[in-house]
Amino acid sequence: MSSPKVDELCRLLVRLQLAPQHQIDACLMQSGRRNADASELLKCLENKGLLTSFQVSRIEKGEIDGLVLGHYKLMYRNASGSFARVYRACDLRTGKMIGLKVLRQRWSEDPKAVNEFRREADLGKSLNHENIVPIYEVGESNGQHYFAMEFVEGGNLRDFINIRKKLNAMEATKCILEMTEGLNYAFTAKKATHRDLKMTNVLMSSQGVAKLVDFGLAGIAADDRYDGESSQRALEYATLEKNTGAPRDDPRSDLYFLGAIYYELLTGVPPLPRTRNRLERSQFSRYLQVRPVRTLEPGLPRSVASIVDRLMQLNPTMRYQAAVEALRDLKGASVELGQLSPASPVNDAASAESSRPAAPANLCTVMCIEDRHKQQDILREYFSKHGFRVLVLSDLQRGLNRLRSSPPDCMVIMGDALGDRALQGFQEAQEVQRNSDIGLVLVLAEQQSEWKSRLAENRHCRVLVQPVTLRELRKVVRHTVCGNNDVPGGAESENGEAYG
Repeated sequence: MSSPKVDELCRLLVRLQLAPQHQIDACLMQSGRRNADASELLKCLENKGLLTSFQVSRIEKGEIDGLVLGHYKLMYRNASGSFARVYRACDLRTGKMIGLKVLRQRWSEDPKAVNEFRREADLGKSLNHENIVPIYEVGESNGQHYFAMEFVEGGNLRDFINIRKKLNAMEATKCILEMTEGLNYAFTAKKATHRDLKMTNVLMSSQGVAKLVDFGLAGIAADDRYDGESSQRALEYATLEKNTGAPRDDPRSDLYFLGAIYYELLTGVPPLPRTRNRLERSQFSRYLQVRPVRTLEPGLPRSVASIVDRLMQLNPTMRYQAAVEALRDLKGASVELGQLSPASPVNDAASAESSRPAAPANLCTVMCIEDRHKQQDILREYFSKHGFRVLVLSDLQRGLNRLRSSPPDCMVIMGDALGDRALQGFQEAQEVQRNSDIGLVLVLAEQQSEWKSRLAENRHCRVLVQPVTLRELRKVVRHTVCGNNDVPGGAESENGEAYG
């Protein structure tokens, strides 16, 4: 971009609420208003965390209007398929992070594709369960169709297992039980089946809760006129049903692929080798070659292996006939594994709250208060990689409210991002934390270093001054939670990754 476009760019950034005027002015002053060009301005805004690299790239390509759809500004692209793309977005009205699913442009002129996209959204809006990602709003802007849904702090189950490699029987059973609760609710309440159950369609929240996403679209995949994502989504289902005498859209097919996920969580190996080749995916021989789960994990409890085997029976009449049947055995296995008390019921009614097994006790939750998007991603990725559950919030007051109502194991406040608000927030957090074992860490910028002498510290409450490496921050977080005792968070790195 050349300098004559700077004024136009500034007006667009303010109009679309991509950056506030005072921050734009500060960047222009920093570079010298007369000599500033658009690229320099964008780089400054990105360095300050006010624009993301994704936004800058789109702006440089001249795609600025597409960054705001309705009330939502796009922050990052999270996933992409041939039918739709999913973005992390910000609600301009509330500042809340949401997920935004956008129909790809090549389908937006096809009435059938648009109708099916909206059908998925309408189905999702009608499902209200803690193990299903809720859909909030459906909209259209400048010919682009989208719907807004909950943004789940965490990643999908495949990303999770790529890090963890495999789970123990207790953790895997908890995850599968939660997924089954979601399936049972959807079918009982709306007669809805998932039809595309796979690792990437299960999200793991920062609190360790499994949530199903992408309900509904796969059920339309038998229409062979579609060669995009919507037809690919049901290919495995169609292959299974065609070769086992099951009726089309059999709800028991969800249970088979639920078992496939259980199998992979327990062994680290997918029972059906992953491939993008449609011909290979349509070969029924893949299903005949699945090895019994205990040949890979001979130490599995018999109750767990039995559930996997029954879920993955090729003969649908030998499978569980409904999710509620699988729930009973999963609850029983959870009791055996020590997750649930024997009194924990199975809820058959769609409106009933599901009993939830406790999260694994060896994972610590760290809540970071940081409003710069780049630094948010750094914190989220780093702590997740080292075995923590991570909650990243932009709003300090929301973090304090969370500290009062549902406290994490440790709260980290980034002073460089929050300025003077960090000091007041830290002192309020100390009042909330008083007489508890909640960890509390304040990371001050160099120019804030004089605050350190004014703040009280103890075993559970620490103040750091930049420069601080991520490794140092992690060690302090661990210390505030467990003192001199080690807590799970991964092996210490030899290198101190820089933060800030």
